[in-house]
Amino acid sequence: MLRRPVQGGYRCLRLGVLTFLAVGLIGCASRPGPDVLAPVAAAPGVKTVPIYVATTRKRVAPDENVFTAERSDTLNFAKFVVAIPPTHQPGNIEWPKGASDSRVSFATVDQAVLSEAGFRDAVAPARQRGKKRDVLVLVHGFNNNFQESLYRLAQIAADAGSIGTPVLFAWPSQADVAGYAEDKSAAINSRDQLMALLAMITASPQAGEIIVVAHSMGGLLTAEALRELRIQHRDRVIARLGRVVLAAPDIDVEVFRSQVQTIGPLKPPLTVLVSKDDAALRLSSFVGGSRVRAGALDVDNPVVREAALKAKVRVIDISQLQSADGNLRHNRFVNLAAFYPRLQDRPAAERQESGTFLFDVANARPVEVSGPPPPN
Repeated sequence: MLRRPVQGGYRCLRLGVLTFLAVGLIGCASRPGPDVLAPVAAAPGVKTVPIYVATTRKRVAPDENVFTAERSDTLNFAKFVVAIPPTHQPGNIEWPKGASDSRVSFATVDQAVLSEAGFRDAVAPARQRGKKRDVLVLVHGFNNNFQESLYRLAQIAADAGSIGTPVLFAWPSQADVAGYAEDKSAAINSRDQLMALLAMITASPQAGEIIVVAHSMGGLLTAEALRELRIQHRDRVIARLGRVVLAAPDIDVEVFRSQVQTIGPLKPPLTVLVSKDDAALRLSSFVGGSRVRAGALDVDNPVVREAALKAKVRVIDISQLQSADGNLRHNRFVNLAAFYPRLQDRPAAERQESGTFLFDVANARPVEVSGPPPPN
């Protein structure tokens, strides 16, 4: 007679399969270390992207911008300037092979440790100084080290062009495929600090449109922060946010339904970027032992369409975009940045529509998915 494996054994099995499949899909490429954060000279004429950082990672030392995977109870602040090589291809991060060289790779050309006051003065001053500046906040996902998330934001900002002041909210991911449970705990533990950052930025009269982009497990963190802001009746913070985009959110669909119900409709609508063939989210669902993830919803499903319309959420299938992470198909959203200027030219009314959409790469626009009514 077959026996059901004990719970501990089943967890080990799931973890082992996750690790095996993730390593097989990702490959064995080495990951960038903190050495890429050491400033080098910028080659003449290269494009540079200033990035401001608010992180719940601990510093190696108070006067250094080297961050660990340990948790900090308070936010640490920094500024980096990243050079983009002339050979850069949209969606890619040209990692240095050996020493950083801004002529052929992304390179850190300047950095500074900031105090909270210094960060606030640069990103969210209490008084308006001339023309308002838009702000882009990126909340990274699972299995990212600090330098990976920093350079990813540099890539997004460079490809998007004029998208405002880039701000990275970096939470202490273990950067290890076997660290899923620890990452999830660390992400949720950073909720209050993300709320504090959003409150700081939204309170500034200098901030124009505030765009929040959260990827993967960062989507869970961001949804929890918005939910808690609503529970605390801090509606002015939420109202000041412009677009909130959850890219491939690693959130159980029933949990997501509950979160959205509490958060309520946003203006513009909360945008969810999905791909039903996202292999990373299939692995996440397996190791978590739960239902499909919100980032893998099927826009052709009439039940999904009905739910999106009822909740006033904008669900966009981006599976036509190229994958930046091979067979995992989890980082497609990074290629959306290159379409940003053309998307901005679309009528504003289009961006206010809720429902289900398919991103049409050829025409650089989301096309509404229509179909038969959902079953009774």
